[in-house]
Amino acid sequence: MHDEFLCHVTAYGTCGGQRVGVPLGTYRAPTLALALWWLRDRAVWMADRLDPQPENPRFPRGALVPVSDTAPDVPKALRTWARDVGHQEQVAYELAAGRLVQIAVSDESTEYELLAESVDALRMQRTVPALVVPVA
Repeated sequence: MHDEFLCHVTAYGTCGGQRVGVPLGTYRAPTLALALWWLRDRAVWMADRLDPQPENPRFPRGALVPVSDTAPDVPKALRTWARDVGHQEQVAYELAAGRLVQIAVSDESTEYELLAESVDALRMQRTVPALVVPVA
């Protein structure tokens, strides 16, 4: 069982013709349960910022406008993922097995990525090349 997990949230877009990643948060989770909680929480956090409620008094009247019906609904996809127990179980299984997990959703201009990996698996990967390098 892997005990610690490194979790990241990143937004990727294009600037000056190059793909650019903007870190939105990192968390070193001491348990699998906390890693899953953080990923779900960040998914909802991003969704709430991408799809704020128009009646929120922080926004002046007319500041928010609806997007077209054909635009990808990234906030809905993030909220759906965060509530899907089956997906959460699959993510838990993959992380517990030491595999990297990536959840990515995109709209016309940006890709939003949630990433988690076992700290133990990362440490083991670093040692593998040293174990297979022949000594002359």
